[in-house]
Amino acid sequence: MTRKDMPLLVHICLEELGGKGTLVDVCRVFWAHYEDELKASGDVLYTWQYDIRWAATDLRKSGIMKDASDCPKGVWALV
Repeated sequence: MTRKDMPLLVHICLEELGGKGTLVDVCRVFWAHYEDELKASGDVLYTWQYDIRWAATDLRKSGIMKDASDCPKGVWALV
C-alpha cells in the first residue's frame, strides 16, 4: 500500500459507511479492512491517518466527495 492508493481506499470505506461518515468512522473502517496492508507498508503505517486527509482533499478536487462546506462539520460525504 502506498499513499497513491489512499483515495480509492477512502472511497471504498465511505461507500461501506453508506456514503458519509466522520474521519473517525472512516479510520475505523480503513483499519478494519487494511490493517495487515498498513503494517506491511513501511512508513505509511506511521502516516496513514495524515494521508487519509490528503486523500479526502484529492477526492473533493476530483468531484467524488462533497466539498466540506456542503456537509455538516466533520462529516465526509460522497457526491
